[in-house]
Amino acid sequence: MEELCWQKRFHKRTFLFDLCKLESAILTLRSLTHILAAGVFFSGFIKDLLCLPRPLSPPLQRITMSGSAALEYGFPSSHSTNAVSVAVYALLILNFGGPDISPLSNTILQVVSYCYACSIVIGRLYCGMHGFLDVLAGSMLGAALSMVQYRYGEVLDDYVHSGSLKNILIMLLIILVLVRVHPEPADDCPCFDDSVAFAGVIVGIEYGNWHFARTQYSSSYPVPATVPFSIETMGWLVTIARILVGVISIFAWREVMKPSLLRFLPPIFRVVEALGLNLPRKFFKQASEYTRVPAQYKDDDHVIPSVSQIPSLFRRRRAISIGPQSEADAYETLAYRERRRRTSLSASEETFSSLSKPLALSQDPLKVPPTNSSANKIGQPLRQVKSELETYESMMGTGLLDSSKPPQEMEEKEMFSMVQKPRVRYDVEVVTKLIVYAGIGWLAVEGNPILFYFVGLAP
Repeated sequence: MEELCWQKRFHKRTFLFDLCKLESAILTLRSLTHILAAGVFFSGFIKDLLCLPRPLSPPLQRITMSGSAALEYGFPSSHSTNAVSVAVYALLILNFGGPDISPLSNTILQVVSYCYACSIVIGRLYCGMHGFLDVLAGSMLGAALSMVQYRYGEVLDDYVHSGSLKNILIMLLIILVLVRVHPEPADDCPCFDDSVAFAGVIVGIEYGNWHFARTQYSSSYPVPATVPFSIETMGWLVTIARILVGVISIFAWREVMKPSLLRFLPPIFRVVEALGLNLPRKFFKQASEYTRVPAQYKDDDHVIPSVSQIPSLFRRRRAISIGPQSEADAYETLAYRERRRRTSLSASEETFSSLSKPLALSQDPLKVPPTNSSANKIGQPLRQVKSELETYESMMGTGLLDSSKPPQEMEEKEMFSMVQKPRVRYDVEVVTKLIVYAGIGWLAVEGNPILFYFVGLAP
C-alpha cells in the first residue's frame, strides 16, 4: 500500500514537471515569434527613418543570397537584431528561472547561443553588407527587445488572451497604426514590405490565440489557447501528417488569396481615392494610375514564396556584387568621390604653395622625384587627380561620354545606370500583404488546429 502511494506521488510530480516543461516551451515559442516580428518591424522602421546606406562597394565586395537585401538601407542590421534577440532571450531563460536541466546542458546551450549570435554578426561584416555601427546598433536593438519581452511578455499575453474583445481590438489597432506611421524612405527601399508582412503575422496570431482560447478545440492547460498534442496517442504517422496538412493549407491560402485580392481590391481603392479617403505612400502607384496589377508581381514575395518558386530556392547560390546596387549606394559613392576629389585638390594647392620657392617653375612635380618630406605630400593627390583626368579623357575619346555635359553630370548618369531598378509597387499590395500574412498567422494558431479535428488528425 505504501509503495502504491509512493508511485502515485511520483507520477503526480512527473506530470507536473512535464506540464511545467510544456508551459515553458509554449511561452518560449510565442515569445520568440513576438521578438522576431518586432525585430524585423522596428529595424525596418529605423532604416526608413534614417536612410543610411550600406558600406561602400568598392572597396568592399558584398556577398548575399538575397537580391532585395542590397536595395535596403544598412542601419541598423536586421540580421544582427534578430540573431542577438534570440540569443539574449535564450540566455535570460537559461540564467533566470528557465527549464530544469543539468548544468552541463545549460552551459552547452549558452555556448551555442553565443556562437549563433556572434556568427551572424561577424558574418554580416565579412559579407560586406554592414559596417560596425550597423551591427552594433542592430545588436543593441535586439537585446532591448528581448529584455522587454522577458520582462513584460506574460503580462501582455494575459492582457490579450484572457481579456475581452476590447483588449484584442486595442492591440490590433496599435499594430495597424504602427504600419500607417512607418516612415517613407528617401529612396525606394523595400524595408516597408517586410515590416508589413510581419505586422500581419502578429495580427493573425494575436487574434487567433484570443479566439482559439474561447473555442472547444483548445486547452487551457498549461496556458490559454494551447493546441492539444500527444505524440504517444497520435503516433509519428499522424504527427507528420499534421505537419504536411498545416504547411499545405498555408501555401494554399497564399496561392488563392494573394492573386484574388490583387484583382478585386483595385476597383475598391479607386472608389476610396475618389472619395478622398485614401492614404497614399511614396513609391506606391495609386489605383487610379493603373488598370490591373501585372501577373508577374503576384508571385513576387521575399518572405513566403509561391509554390512555383520553391524549386529555385534549392538552386540559389550566393552572389558577389561590386558597385552600387541601390540609389542610396549611388548617392553615397558620388558623395565619397566628391569628398576625395576636394581633399586631393586642397592638398595639392597647399603643397604647391609651400613648395613654390624650392621648386623651379619649369619642373613638373609629377615627373621630378621629390627631394624632401614636403614634396612627398604632393605625389599621391596629384597622381590621383591626373589619373581621373586621363580616365575621363580616354572615355571621351571612345565616345562613352557626352562631351556636351559637365563631368559631374556624366558621372552621376553612369553611376545610376548601374543601379538595380526596384520594381513598380502598387497601393493594393499593402492591404493584400496584411490580409495574406494575417491569415497565415491565424492558420498557424487556430485554423489548422481546428482543421485537424475535422480531418481526423486530432489526438
